[in-house]
Amino acid sequence: MKVAVFSTKAYDEEYLGLAAAHSGHTLHYFAQPLNSDTAALAQGYDAACVFVNDQVGTEVLKTLRAGGTKLVLLRCAGYNNVDLVAASEHGLTVARVPEYSPYAAAEHAVALVLSLCRKTHLAYGRTTAGNFALDGLLGFTLSGKTVGVVGTGKIGAIFARIMLGFGCNVLAYDLYPSDSLTQAGVQYVPLVDLWRNSDIISLHCPLTPETQHLINTESLSAMKDGVMIINTARGSVIDTPAAIAALETGRVGYLGLDVYEHEEELFFQDLSSDELTDELMKSLLQHPNVLVTAHQGFFTHEALTTIAAVTLQNLDEFADGETLQNAL
Repeated sequence: MKVAVFSTKAYDEEYLGLAAAHSGHTLHYFAQPLNSDTAALAQGYDAACVFVNDQVGTEVLKTLRAGGTKLVLLRCAGYNNVDLVAASEHGLTVARVPEYSPYAAAEHAVALVLSLCRKTHLAYGRTTAGNFALDGLLGFTLSGKTVGVVGTGKIGAIFARIMLGFGCNVLAYDLYPSDSLTQAGVQYVPLVDLWRNSDIISLHCPLTPETQHLINTESLSAMKDGVMIINTARGSVIDTPAAIAALETGRVGYLGLDVYEHEEELFFQDLSSDELTDELMKSLLQHPNVLVTAHQGFFTHEALTTIAAVTLQNLDEFADGETLQNAL
């Protein structure tokens, strides 16, 4: 099969190329994201392979199908950027990589917590500039703190267990509580109790209509002053202007973001030579108690290897007329 791979970087070509080397499939890489302006590039390709910020809505799917595409391969777990109803209507099969390295994302969330609570991101910049003073770098210990985990799927569960290992009290909210986490010492509570009692809140929920702007003015008002919020889930789970306002009042004391609700215009690009025009991001980056990484949580050798392998598995199953294990 011929596959048009969108939003590709050098590492995508490396890992997908290795996985496809002896598969018999042909992969063509496009640096451009998939959207209504670029969908025609997939003309004549059997499959389109996309990533988290590609736009796979009704019009794009219609263009893909008209060009002969029959399969959409998501090289990620989330699929909020795909109109599944429209895909079905146009006769397109959609398959994803349901998990690739839950440890990678969970460990990155912990890295954000540790960096913020000990201000290592600030210390690094100071020591490289020759400033070895400790003033302004006072942190806090994690042991004994209360950590709230929103969403205890595989990533959230791993994060919760790591925080238990630090000696934290762990609260959690999920529509489907985990018995094994409860046995490990995690306490499931209503969201309002999690907001009120947590020193640190880490988001690990999918983006759905119910979780869109879950962190907003109202929920922030219920939290402790100086709360730390970590988001490695999806950017739109946080209402960014509300978070910035809470930073300015001190309600939010620390904010760690690996995702951002307008990231499609910024992330996965080198914009260091350009003027930053995103006013919300500019405001975030002006706060020393904010740490932003550009959707880096998944970015490990193990995760990229799994993403490539499962993407090719999905392609093989479709080409061979088999039932796709990871179809949506």
